[in-house]
Amino acid sequence: MQHATSRHRGLAVWFTGLSGAGKTTLCHALEPELRALGYSVHVLDGEDIRRHLSRDLGYSKADRDKNVLRLGSLARTLVRQGAIVLVAAISPYHEARSRVREHIGAFLEVYVNAPVEACIQRDPKRLYARALAGEIRNFTGIDDPYEPPLAPEVECNTEVESCEESMRKVLAAIRNALQPVSAGLIEA
Repeated sequence: MQHATSRHRGLAVWFTGLSGAGKTTLCHALEPELRALGYSVHVLDGEDIRRHLSRDLGYSKADRDKNVLRLGSLARTLVRQGAIVLVAAISPYHEARSRVREHIGAFLEVYVNAPVEACIQRDPKRLYARALAGEIRNFTGIDDPYEPPLAPEVECNTEVESCEESMRKVLAAIRNALQPVSAGLIEA
């Protein structure tokens, strides 16, 4: 959907993967690149949304799904305004991601693929250490499942790719997704 004040249609770019895989890092690397190209961009970080909009939710499957749907509703609103919305969220279950894709429409799924062993080694917030010690229950990848996407538009293997390599793959997919609409625009 293209908004009247936007030179491009909106698009949700949904980064899914384990905690520590690099979702937020990629979003923050992409944001200035997209702005430099003239795109309206918003970053929605799942962790920030958890602290504010979804602070009433726990980590059961139902609560995780509700959190993903809330993120999806917010992203849809921004997409309808012509923004590119970069969403960094573990979003561990196929069904919830599929529902969000269907609800938003203009949607690219980016699987930020890093094996749990690599995420445990990175563990910038010591969440894996706490989960392995039993201090955190229902932690995705440890005692709660993560269902990898079956057919993501982009897969970034952050264990072997640099942030720059992964970012370039996603940027190319975004430009390709927006190309049919932007190619038809007439310059004033």
